[in-house]
Amino acid sequence: MQQTIALVDDDKNILTSVSMALEAEGYRVKTYNDGEEAFRGLSQQPVDLAILDIKMPRMDGMELLQKLRDSSNLPVIFLTSKDDEVDEVLGLRMGADDYIKKPFSQRLLIERIRTLLRRSELGEEPVAKKADSVLVRGPLVMDTDRHSCTWDGRDVQLTVTEFLLLKALATRPGHVKSRDQLMDAAYGESIYVDDRTVDSHIKRLRKKFRQIDSSFSQIETLYGVGYRYSEL
Repeated sequence: MQQTIALVDDDKNILTSVSMALEAEGYRVKTYNDGEEAFRGLSQQPVDLAILDIKMPRMDGMELLQKLRDSSNLPVIFLTSKDDEVDEVLGLRMGADDYIKKPFSQRLLIERIRTLLRRSELGEEPVAKKADSVLVRGPLVMDTDRHSCTWDGRDVQLTVTEFLLLKALATRPGHVKSRDQLMDAAYGESIYVDDRTVDSHIKRLRKKFRQIDSSFSQIETLYGVGYRYSEL
């Protein structure tokens, strides 16, 4: 089935050139000039992945992401300028899955898109293909087939990246995972992201669980080493 990508940017040159590149790869593309227009369109016609520019008129990428995250775990890639380091961190903490700095290689963007879409499809494989589709660690239950996560019976809404990071940690409680290992688990070995990306996702994971259970402390930081999921 042809997958649909939303491209949101106020730069017409980017809309045109990136759309052509994505369509050449077999994707269907919906383009929007600003966040307000995109939010209306995505509310009416959901897509498989969204690429958002951060700085746009009327509604910027940050506000659009916040509105989308109120009701959706849609995979999101941010486009940022080289001076937007603060925005990158904020975007990741708000639930973006990835970011790419302008000017960017279209080939790199396409590889990032493929990686995210592959990961988002993991939960759609038939149960027969996966004997370990459900992971239980005390009050934590993760169902890969349904991309669902609960803590003490209460739903925790996770993005694809957050889900994969948590699963990598919870699979072996007590074992330390370096940032490089977590990057590979979430992004694959062919994609490089920096340490700050993983740290931002971990902070967001903790925040989501603490909104449900203020005493949540299972994800531990070992400074200079990495992270681990504590044994109950």
